[in-house]
Parts: sequence; structure tokens; C-alpha cells
Amino acid sequence: METSVLYSYVIIAAGAFVAGGMNAMAGGGTFFSFPALLAAGVPPVAANASNTVALWPASFSSAWAYRREIRRHGRMAVLLAFVSLLGGLSGGLLLLATSNEAFSALIPWLLLLATTLFAFSAQVSRGVAWLKRRLGLGADRAHPGSLGGAVFQFFVAIYGGFFGAGLGILTLAALAIQGFEDIQDLNALKNLSSAVNYTTAAATFIVAGAVSWPHTLVMLATALAGGYAGASLARRLPSIWLKRLIIVVGATLTVVYFAKS
Repeated sequence: METSVLYSYVIIAAGAFVAGGMNAMAGGGTFFSFPALLAAGVPPVAANASNTVALWPASFSSAWAYRREIRRHGRMAVLLAFVSLLGGLSGGLLLLATSNEAFSALIPWLLLLATTLFAFSAQVSRGVAWLKRRLGLGADRAHPGSLGGAVFQFFVAIYGGFFGAGLGILTLAALAIQGFEDIQDLNALKNLSSAVNYTTAAATFIVAGAVSWPHTLVMLATALAGGYAGASLARRLPSIWLKRLIIVVGATLTVVYFAKS
């Protein structure tokens, strides 16, 4: 294997390992794995598709861990899964219809959006709570959920299928607007939505032949290892340090890709 090829695999292996660890600890793994694929020379659209497939198992396992809470929501969980499926498929097809040049131009803006959402997630949460009070959406806590919230979730799912970074924060906001308040309910339905979204988008990319399998298989292995290591490390490190690290990385990458474009 040539040195340059070996170097590219080292980059994506390291990026996926860190991504798996960060997702286990605080989220934001895409900020590490997606740029690693680009640095390894994978075309932007294929890099995004490969990144989605590589990080998919983690989203599925997270949803499985919350299967008891998900079953408790019955029809609402089914509606959320259906909306996430349609949105993930739409976003995946939208990505496949986008040229590498057009997607390259969008990358800094998508990174900026994801970094901003991650950095101000607490403010987003408080803003959603204020909006709920203004609209009276918290009145019926026994039966949360609304058609408007489902429509919002559909557009969130489109974004998830197209790019994915910051999807969790947007999904939590969509669920909070619908009246969900319990953190376990929020996490359970967020994980369900993300799993369906990533599964649909990943299947779309696989069928379309948009995935770079040699890179993806390496990422699958190292992301799983990183997730295990991250879960162990999360017990020892303050979460605020991890969040600040992700914000710094996201902001740096945003500036770099704006400069490139």
C-alpha cells in the first residue's frame, strides 16, 4: 500500500475513533469524521454518504437502549418514525441530486449552522420553552404532540438526511415544541427519530452506490472502538470541557472551509 493511501486511512480511522468517542460523551462526532474523509480525498457527496453509513450503528443501538420508553408512546412514536423516514429519504435523495461542487459550497454554511446549534443548545432549549408557554403547548402533558410539530420534525429529518450534524439538537427542539418535557421521553424519541433518519438515509446511499466502502468499513470499526472508549472516559471528564472542545473544532473547521471556498 502506498504511503499516501495508508496516510489517508490513518486519518479517517483516527477521525472516526474520535467521532465515536465524542458521540458517546457529548455529541458532535460529525465534526471529526466528515472532515477526516474530505482530508483523505473522498469527494464531498461520497464523504457525507460514507459518514452517515459509518455512524449509523451507534444511532440504532441508542434507540434500542430506549425501546421501553419508545413503546410507551405508541402512536406518537409511529408517527415520528414515519415522518423521520420520509424526511431522511427526502434529504438523502436531495444529497444525491447535489453535485460535489454545489455541496462543497454548502459545507461551510452547514458547519456554521451545526456549530451554532451546538454552541447555543441551552439557549435554544430556553427559547423553545418560552415559545411553548406563549403558544400554550404545555397545557396537556398527558398527551403531548401536534401536527405542527410533526411538520417541523419532517423538515428537521430532511436536514438530517442531507447532512446530519446538529440533528439531535434540532430534534430535541421539535419534540419540546410538541409538549414533551421529561428528559427520558425526549431522549427516547430523539434516538428513535435519529435511528430511522440515519437508517433511511444510509439505505438510500447504499442502494445508489454513493458509499466509499473501503473508507466506511474502516470507520465502522474505529467508531465502535471510539464509542466504547468514550463511554468509559465520559465518567471522568466534565461534560463542559467536551462541549467546548467540539465548539472550538466546529468553529475552526467553519473558518477553514469558508477560506477554501
